[in-house]
Amino acid sequence: MHILSEETIVAPATAMGEGGVGIIRLSGNAAEETLSRFFRPTCPVSRFTSHRLYHGRIYDNNQVFLDEIMAVVMRQPHSYTREDVVEIHCHGGTMVVRRILDLLVDSGLRLARPGEFTLRAFLNGRIDLAEAEGVIDLIRARSESACSVALQQMEGGLSRTIYRFRDGIMNLLAEIEAQVDFPEEDLDFQDQERILQAGRVLMSEMDGLLSTFDSGRILREGLSILILGRPNVGKSSLLNALLGESRAIVTTVPGTTRDTLEESFVLGGIPLRIVDTAGVRITDDPVEAEGVRRARARIPSADQILLVVDGSLALTEEDHGVLSACHGRNLLLVVNKGDLEQTPLSGSFAALPRVRISAHTGEGLELLRDTIVSRFLGNSSGEGRESILLSDRRHREALVRARGALGNFFAAVERQAPGELLSVDLREALQSLGEITGETTPEDILELIFAKFCIGK
Repeated sequence: MHILSEETIVAPATAMGEGGVGIIRLSGNAAEETLSRFFRPTCPVSRFTSHRLYHGRIYDNNQVFLDEIMAVVMRQPHSYTREDVVEIHCHGGTMVVRRILDLLVDSGLRLARPGEFTLRAFLNGRIDLAEAEGVIDLIRARSESACSVALQQMEGGLSRTIYRFRDGIMNLLAEIEAQVDFPEEDLDFQDQERILQAGRVLMSEMDGLLSTFDSGRILREGLSILILGRPNVGKSSLLNALLGESRAIVTTVPGTTRDTLEESFVLGGIPLRIVDTAGVRITDDPVEAEGVRRARARIPSADQILLVVDGSLALTEEDHGVLSACHGRNLLLVVNKGDLEQTPLSGSFAALPRVRISAHTGEGLELLRDTIVSRFLGNSSGEGRESILLSDRRHREALVRARGALGNFFAAVERQAPGELLSVDLREALQSLGEITGETTPEDILELIFAKFCIGK
């Protein structure tokens, strides 16, 4: 991915559509000069003061008035990209923003690619790659907890931890290379236990960070919850009760739900994608059969399956068939219709973790909500505000490789391998850590990361 420093880019920084204000952002050497060509401040100035808003009007090349605006110049290096940055704050109508944007592009500026402003901030050393990824995570956060995790990462919390790991490994590498370069100095490398102890501390800290991934991933990505069961056990009623609104059609006719119905909401700080499915049974109805097929197809990808049974009736072959289809999955048995006289559970169902509810009266719903959250986060649903969490799969993979290379190093130390071989493992660990912060990230990975960003950020 190559950026020409002489190119000045422009893009809308706010979503297109009706709004009180629309913001257009410019970055590059020609940003201020371009603003001066079309902007007429209400109070004329010989030179803009950096980081100060100016009121005025913007005109096109034919001196046609386009809009009344506020404009600000932010000179390098004290800007988001560490380049000269200009922001034009105009009225938020689609046509107003588009006319100003077209004027600037026609004047020679290039429309920015997705994430290019943040990419320039990264390439110019204002932020590292993990901090840049925190920006897009913050924009996409769907819960308070996800927002907190993203803010921690954007402000450098994760990066500082990775740099501490890097510094520890570099200290070990310095000792190894000193022995290789100056063997006659008889450096204190013979103190093998001291080297191993330093390594144990590093590996323990890496393990600690890796252990936060499940919680971090859930807060960042959310959970997929699948409501499954035979017909007429109350699956759609449960969905409506959890959402607090009537989203699924509920009748006493078996097979009413014939397709998957997916809804999103936040529960205990966790973004949830909850899916109601057709009742699982054998049927000759081709439409219902397709719904059953789709319900079964969702099972492998679900983080949590709520297996719903009717607590007022004896378990049926269809109930046991649904349970068999969920073999090996993360199951929570939901015994519905708790407001009616209950029938004891038997067989494999009796051993399942369960919550008894009544979707009709609301009994047990709060316990069900708490159980879903605690099964994944325990008591740590709020820890994203204070703790550093690993939430990105790319970061986890890189840290696992670094930890593995460090483990190989200590195994080689114990068998007294040559220093040249020891340094290879340490450099591999540094390479992997550098992929998290961007110091050694391959160019194709950078392209994939910044392509996820919205235009204008």
